[in-house]
Amino acid sequence: MNTAPDSSDDGFGGALLPGPRPAVLVIDLMRAYFDPASPLCLPSADCLQSAGRVIAAARDHRVPVLHTRVAYGPGGVDGGLFVRKVTALRQLFGGGGAMGELMPQVSPAEDELVLVKQYASAFFGTSLASTLRAQRIDTVVLVGVSTSGCVRASAVDAMQHGLVPLVVSEAVADRATGPHEASLADLQAKYAEVISEASAVAYLSEERGQP
Repeated sequence: MNTAPDSSDDGFGGALLPGPRPAVLVIDLMRAYFDPASPLCLPSADCLQSAGRVIAAARDHRVPVLHTRVAYGPGGVDGGLFVRKVTALRQLFGGGGAMGELMPQVSPAEDELVLVKQYASAFFGTSLASTLRAQRIDTVVLVGVSTSGCVRASAVDAMQHGLVPLVVSEAVADRATGPHEASLADLQAKYAEVISEASAVAYLSEERGQP
């Protein structure tokens, strides 16, 4: 993880230093993104294994883990313009059904919060910000999908809420290489620190004492 002051002179890519009170935010790792029958299906499921290892490190060191999933009311009544623009979201109407289930590789523990959202950011229209604030969280480690959509939107909102976003490069994925790589580059330049799985696990494994 890069913790050195930025030495570039182009005005982008300054360093955000992670704090002592992290949480892991697992974004939308639902069946809809991994089932070939779904129009949202990604070309690879490799991010699931990486996300699972990050989550395991957090649990081993008593770092909070929070999950999100997407679901809509009957007919997508609460989906607004988003479900008109992304028609693939219609499969999540009426509660999401099987496609809205979180994948077993990253299934929530009994004491882990699952937030239901309707839009890209995990913060928009949910209790996430107040929940993290109440726990005095200062850093969010982001894993999930998709890099250019919900991960990016959540990272931007995390920064706007005063939280340091750390995006784990191997634990996020997108529908194609282009938007994935472009989003990671732009996140690193302006909104977040993009880090490796190994760096994320090392950070989550640091000794922090009692919460």
